[in-house]
Parts: sequence; C-alpha cells; structure tokens
Amino acid sequence: MYKSILLTIDINEPASWEKALPHALDICRDQGAALHVLTVVPLYGLPIVEGFFPADFESKAVHKAGEDLKALLNTLLKDDQHAEAHVRAGAVHEEILAAIKAIGVDLVVMGSHPPDRVRDFLVGSSADRVVRNSPVSVLVVR
Repeated sequence: MYKSILLTIDINEPASWEKALPHALDICRDQGAALHVLTVVPLYGLPIVEGFFPADFESKAVHKAGEDLKALLNTLLKDDQHAEAHVRAGAVHEEILAAIKAIGVDLVVMGSHPPDRVRDFLVGSSADRVVRNSPVSVLVVR
C-alpha cells in the first residue's frame, strides 16, 4: 500500500504529465495516498556558464517555476483532487532522488519523454538514473 506518491514533471514538457498524472491520481485515489508533484530547475552545469547569469538567477528561476507549477496544477486538477507542489534546483536525477528521501514517498511516477539519442548519449536519461538508484519503486509511464 502506498501512502505518499511523487510525480516528477517538466513544466515545459506536457509529455511528462499528460499520461503520468492520471496514473498517479488513480493510484492515489485507490490507495488513499497523498500526491506530491516535483519539478526541477536544472542549473548551469559549468561554472564558466554561471558567469553569464545574474547573481539572483537561480532564486528567481525557482520562484517562477513554483508559480508555474501551482498554476499548472490548478488547471489540471479537479476540485476534489489535491497535490502538494515542490520545486528544487540542480541536476534533475539527483534532485529527484533527494526529494524521495526528503518527502518520504514510497512510489515515484514519471512520464517518459520520446527518446533523443544525442541527449541520452551526452547526459543520459533522468528516468533511467532514477530507476537505477531509487530506494523506492518507480513507475515509468509511456
């Protein structure tokens, strides 16, 4: 039985929630579980790149992502549905794994984006990294 479920989404990629959100909501309803929705703001990656951004860029990006996530959930959820919004900043897979522990979820639901072979070769799939390293079950919805 699941008590707490984490749905990870990319606010800018509808494929990350269009199929995964209904699955997460069904499981929450059937199990009486709480739903947490997480989006991660990716950081610059290289210190040299950081110099091109204003000093408060990260805090503003996280704040904007939080507003956008809440607006999206208000649009997608019905009146009798509830989800707690979470925003983190950093490497996507690392922040998802940290959120699993911090929130204390017992299931992760993720949508799978269409494959991009070049991106997967260069940086790898976040879903793959989460599946391989998660301390809890992960449902990848295609």
